[in-house]
Amino acid sequence: MTRNKVTSEEALAFHLEPTPGKFEITATVPMSTQRDLSLAYSPGVAVPCEAIAADPQLAYDYTNKGNLVAVISNGTAVLGLGNLGALASKPVMEGKAVLFKRFADVNSIDIELDTEDTEAFINAVKLMGPTFGGINLEDIKAPECFIIEQRLKEEMDIPVFHDDQHGTAVICAAGLLNALKISGKKIEDVKIVLNGAGAAGIACLELLKAMGARHNNCIMCDTKGVIYQGRTEGMNQWKSAHAASTDARTLGDAMKGADVFLGVSVKGAVTAEMVASMAPDPVIFAMANPDPEITPEEAHAVRSDAIVATGRSDYPNQVNNVLGFPYLFRGALDINARAINDEMKIACAHALAQLAREDVPDEVALAYGKNLSFGRDYIIPTPFDPRLIHRIPPAVAKAGMDTGAARRPIIDMEAYEAGLKSRLDPTANVMRGINSRARSNQARMIFAEGDDPKVLRAAVMYQRQGLGKALVVGRPDDVKSKLIAAGLEDAISELEVVNAANTQHLDLYKSFLYKRLQRRGFDNKDVHRLAATDRHVFAALMLAHGHGEGLVTGATRKSAHILDRINHVFDANAQGGAAGITAVLHKGRIVLIGDTLVHEWPSDVDLANIAESGARVARHLGLEPRVAFVSFSTFGYPVSERAEKMHLAPNVLDQRGVDFEYEGEMTVDVALNVESQKKYPFSRLTGPANILIVPARHSASISVKLMQEMAGATVIGPILTGLDQSIQIASSTSTTNDILNMAILAASKVGG
Repeated sequence: MTRNKVTSEEALAFHLEPTPGKFEITATVPMSTQRDLSLAYSPGVAVPCEAIAADPQLAYDYTNKGNLVAVISNGTAVLGLGNLGALASKPVMEGKAVLFKRFADVNSIDIELDTEDTEAFINAVKLMGPTFGGINLEDIKAPECFIIEQRLKEEMDIPVFHDDQHGTAVICAAGLLNALKISGKKIEDVKIVLNGAGAAGIACLELLKAMGARHNNCIMCDTKGVIYQGRTEGMNQWKSAHAASTDARTLGDAMKGADVFLGVSVKGAVTAEMVASMAPDPVIFAMANPDPEITPEEAHAVRSDAIVATGRSDYPNQVNNVLGFPYLFRGALDINARAINDEMKIACAHALAQLAREDVPDEVALAYGKNLSFGRDYIIPTPFDPRLIHRIPPAVAKAGMDTGAARRPIIDMEAYEAGLKSRLDPTANVMRGINSRARSNQARMIFAEGDDPKVLRAAVMYQRQGLGKALVVGRPDDVKSKLIAAGLEDAISELEVVNAANTQHLDLYKSFLYKRLQRRGFDNKDVHRLAATDRHVFAALMLAHGHGEGLVTGATRKSAHILDRINHVFDANAQGGAAGITAVLHKGRIVLIGDTLVHEWPSDVDLANIAESGARVARHLGLEPRVAFVSFSTFGYPVSERAEKMHLAPNVLDQRGVDFEYEGEMTVDVALNVESQKKYPFSRLTGPANILIVPARHSASISVKLMQEMAGATVIGPILTGLDQSIQIASSTSTTNDILNMAILAASKVGG
């Protein structure tokens, strides 16, 4: 099984570039003119201030309080690293903040409190209460975390949630509901053994008992063994609450005849013998990270009937907190909740369990490279299931309303669910899907420019992220020296370096090339020089002969030069059906623009071909194509000879009977803006276009670069389409990450 290896250098670079940290603050209102400033600050700001003073609930209307969560820690239990202190916990808290935004569109700020004094911590958080709609406590050691959360829940009027406890508990409960359904057992009847009496373990048992598990059917263990009634060693009030009446004294004793094992402890805590002693159809949630108490392979070796979950993404049934906390807070914030109570957590668990029982959308199966269906290896939804955002928060919100936790109940739940769907950022799911397909394909990727440090770093990242094998075209001594200079000396033995001097296929390559070029003015000497000395030609020849499944080039030379060289080996030109489609990602929207690479001045037929290429790319990205042929005119006005071909191109598609939406010609605002589209009710587009076909390559290039430079859009491409082989040409200004993205596109065969 492929493991995703992340090096220290990569992790540090990720947090350093393009700017230190993982997020920034941007304004949601215009701040350009003096009038804007007068409204945003003095004197205009006085009006909402007075309104809120008169009615505090108006803070949810006139400020960002209603969609703002604080992620707060003192760094006393950072991941599995222990007490690193407040400052060292900041990268984790920033990470949690961006997860809130990514998965549930919840704005979040990280706050690190430099104190281990419980009272000081509680007081600091209470004093910040007016700022936030909710508090997410994180990485605080036990037992202080219990005291802090309980006091803050009692003394604050907004949700306070310690995710290390309750996040794990909710996802664990969801998975257990489905595991028990598969095994035909009921929660009130099963014997549950939990190993790890920390914050997460105690929260898991508390929630399961609230859901029907019986007290004496639940045995909790810690490092000293079973927590039984009458035990005095290593006890506290939270452990004592779960002391069971049992004769078992060790984990091994407790596991005999157990239906369920829950582990939030350490690697290797569970043995094969323990698993063998469990009841039929045992449920094993080995959630220790990074290594589980027992691996699925080890458990299944002795019990083929076991249902196994872990905390790892490279095994089925991942118990991942990101399935819970973003959506719990989304639902709680949307009803202006006073708290997140047990009923809301239980509703979240049931909604997650129900979702896993339903048919999995095609885009999820496509992203994971396999069909997913409810069963022993799929009892918990995947974190990137697009349905989570509009299925879980409504369940949480309804439970909050039913239990009196809501200040502002949701009146129209159907409209609420529709609004939640619009919060989903499609760009993140697109990139996730491409990455997953690439990882599934495990392509041997040819990196043609092994003399460039950025390319070498991208090649190392490609291989270490488990995407496939990286083949680097270059001289071994040069590659070695550049890897050492980049701080990647340990990667020298990992990469396979290929060139004309060390390949056994050079004669085969030259023979193939001579047959293609002999009637284009090339003799044997020319062919030898191209095959043996031009890395772009050599890399293309490797691909043509199946000595790699994808090719990335272009980081060191202009795309026109690269395309010319590739054309020696493939028909990568307009006559051969090639086109360049660039993806522009900005503020949660994706727009494809073509042709940005091949056609200089396309005809109406060429434009129709480009549109079909764009539709093919869109579908590979998981988008349903909507094509707009754009110009400076809309549906024939103003009349212009230059715009005529944009008017004629849809007619070509009419004749072909294509299976996607298209319309034109139109201006860009009509193509992308719903309000502008309403002026043309006869238009065949049912929503904003996601593919723009422009009149010429220069206008395509200008559009893309303008968006990139002025708006800060993320640009992927041009994606080379229309070839039998998967080739992607990076920009000469590409960063390492850009080159890696192009390799991922090539590996997932986008545009092929």
